Amino acid sequence: MQTPRRRFLHLAASAVALPAIARMARAQSYPSRPVRIVVGFAPGGPNDINARLMGQWLSERLGQQFVVDNRPGASGNIAMESVVKSPPDGYTLTMIALSSAVNATLFPNLPFNFLRDIAPVGCISRNIFVMEVHPSVPANSGPELIAYAKANPNRLNMASPGSGTGPHMASELFKLMAGISMTHVPYRGSGPMLNDLLGGQVQFAFDGISSSIGHIRSGRLRALGVSTAKRIELLPELPTVAEFVPGYEASGTQGLGAPRHTPAEIIDTLNRDINAGLADPTIKARIVDLGNEPLPLSPAEYRKLLEQDTEKWGKVVEFAGLKPD
Repeated sequence: MQTPRRRFLHLAASAVALPAIARMARAQSYPSRPVRIVVGFAPGGPNDINARLMGQWLSERLGQQFVVDNRPGASGNIAMESVVKSPPDGYTLTMIALSSAVNATLFPNLPFNFLRDIAPVGCISRNIFVMEVHPSVPANSGPELIAYAKANPNRLNMASPGSGTGPHMASELFKLMAGISMTHVPYRGSGPMLNDLLGGQVQFAFDGISSSIGHIRSGRLRALGVSTAKRIELLPELPTVAEFVPGYEASGTQGLGAPRHTPAEIIDTLNRDINAGLADPTIKARIVDLGNEPLPLSPAEYRKLLEQDTEKWGKVVEFAGLKPD
């Protein structure tokens, strides 16, 4: 016969175990219905491409559809706000881009705090930007472009996928360090931006290699440099911007986030499968072929990286006096 003390200890131990059992059951049952990945930019750009690539992988791994939901506008803020306001149940995710960190400083009155309100789930890749011009621009190298821009202030239209996006910040840093002036023309994503760049309505842009590589290889766009500190295997003949603007470096990361208070066991499930995808030879090769670098991180490591990016690019925004377009 159990003594009252023994019965009390048994009940207490059971009470402590119940939350852990509930968490385990919740993780094992997730996902039980389709999951949305909200992308703040139009289809066809680097964010959209990475979201669809990882969404397909997660669909196959977890047995439920991960559906991309494009909500372009306001440099990704419209999409981010919709995710912040969504239930923290793991069924609404967001694509985190460099703009997510930049917007914290660029837009002073956002109705959310990115670092506070979004839980990092898993990083996918470090993105390399390529500096490119329409073939009508009389410049075949970075130094020639700088000389032309200095002789023709604001004559070149500098396109971007939106204010505060990674390509926009790469362009602003280039302008600042090269001492040139160009007119910024923001778009609602890389796809619409590229359409006008290909048509010659705008003449200059930084863009993710994944969405521009085909146009560069076909000769419809002229690449002048890559944004990383070292040359890349995909375009080994292309110099780094740092080779003609010493000290220049700009890159961004892309990954998945969820509303804060999303259960840790769901985040851990997603993080495990994202990192498994980045280790898969087919997925890894696809990311590299797009000109990006797979970057598996834990949620804690990803948070630290996002905090560093927010601080770094916030300083560029303030120093250059950037305002939302």
